Amino acid sequence: MSVSSWKMNFLNYWEKIVGNIRVRLIVEGRVQGVWFRDSTRTQANSLGVHGWVKNRSDGSVEILAEGAEDRVQKLMEWCHEGPSYARVDRVEASREEWQGEFDSFDIVF
Repeated sequence: MSVSSWKMNFLNYWEKIVGNIRVRLIVEGRVQGVWFRDSTRTQANSLGVHGWVKNRSDGSVEILAEGAEDRVQKLMEWCHEGPSYARVDRVEASREEWQGEFDSFDIVF
């Protein structure tokens, strides 16, 4: 591999990882049956955030989100309110190592 080719590969890799974060959120309250998942997907797509959202058996909603730190932060802020019929009591957030494994934001089951 030539030096210029190596440099281009490195720069492409660097652009993908710098400033990107991955967070896992657990949202508790009245968050199932109120369009929380679909609204989260809409919000994430508008922000350019990738990952997934799903209902959990305990009545909470789990979100795994990756993207630019400022955009993921905006999604996290939105999750404290959620859609109009939701009542968010608690949002637990944990940061994970960014993987860059998603190219969309989906509802998973």
